[in-house]
Amino acid sequence: MKKIIASAVGLMLAGGIATTASAALESQFGGYWRNRLFIQDNFDGVDSPSYYRADQRTRLYYTAKFSDDFKFVNKFEFNSIWGDKVGGDIGADGNIWVVKNSYADFNMGKMLNVKLGIQPAVVARGFIFDDDFSGAIATLKFGNVSVPLVYMSARSEDAGAQTADEDIFAALAAVKISDAISVTPYFVLHTISGEDTDNWYAGVDADMKFGSVSVWGTGIYNGGKIAGVDNVAFLGAFGVDAGVAHGQFLYGSGDDGTDATENNAFVQAPGSIYYGSEILGLGVFDNQTITAKGYGTVSNNMAANVGATIKPMDKLTLNADVWYYALAEENAAGDTELGIEFDGKVAYNIYDNLTAEYVFAYLVAGDAVGDEDIIETGVRFSLKF
Repeated sequence: MKKIIASAVGLMLAGGIATTASAALESQFGGYWRNRLFIQDNFDGVDSPSYYRADQRTRLYYTAKFSDDFKFVNKFEFNSIWGDKVGGDIGADGNIWVVKNSYADFNMGKMLNVKLGIQPAVVARGFIFDDDFSGAIATLKFGNVSVPLVYMSARSEDAGAQTADEDIFAALAAVKISDAISVTPYFVLHTISGEDTDNWYAGVDADMKFGSVSVWGTGIYNGGKIAGVDNVAFLGAFGVDAGVAHGQFLYGSGDDGTDATENNAFVQAPGSIYYGSEILGLGVFDNQTITAKGYGTVSNNMAANVGATIKPMDKLTLNADVWYYALAEENAAGDTELGIEFDGKVAYNIYDNLTAEYVFAYLVAGDAVGDEDIIETGVRFSLKF
């Protein structure tokens, strides 16, 4: 078996196509590639020099499918920045190969699916978790109801120079009420040993579709403790997509600092990330965001968006969005305004699986950001196969 898997990976690296290694094993190949060139100006909130970057990412996928009930999934990734010293310089040859996913996916009867190993997961649309992790997902199936039970290992005292055990446990129930309506209630527990942290979330996602109009909503209560301090926080978000027009609203509670025994700011668990606008919400060029916001922050954040999507021809898509951002609670200087952001994107399908995108974003900076407006612009080529 080791020889079969090693041969299949070797074919993938050589650019081979999907083949059947034997009657009992079907080898499936795929991948993703993207190349970005972009400029970011004044991202520290002051009149700073422009930041230019060209980078690329390649992902190669290999799945060993033994049967309809058992497969072994792998995703490999390597990244480089043009001109760096680990693969983007003259001679290339970077030692940057990483394992993104590697897990067994198998059914035990008709009611239970198990995924064991390094794998991805999304909980609460990313407000709580959207990342890869080491652990397990056991999903029970009861007709139109699926119940994923999740264990994520964030760090272990016995694995390297770690100072604590940190784990995330999640229980979800995905309920399909009809073809148009589904709801997913969930409970998530985030624990850290040795510091009195038992941080938990109770929430629900709802998705509805009425003809060409899709509506979604999320509500989360954040309780428990972080380092002995009680959490009393919440997050609410909803969005509408009507094809041409779309919009969304987000509110993540903040803390006013008046009570040292209670935290009212929504706590983001490890692996939490939510994409919004291009500058303040990470967007296409997600290597950094402005200092006043932090990376992918939804805590102490209020955001509203309206936008439009137009397809003037089959291969061409135009997107235009306006975003308003503010802090839910004022900062130490008494400021709340983060600003108004204008985003535009043009996407063209060169081939069915090769897309070119041009992005331009401009933030009219609020007092909580700084005196200088912020600009981001660039292109991305992406390939899926």
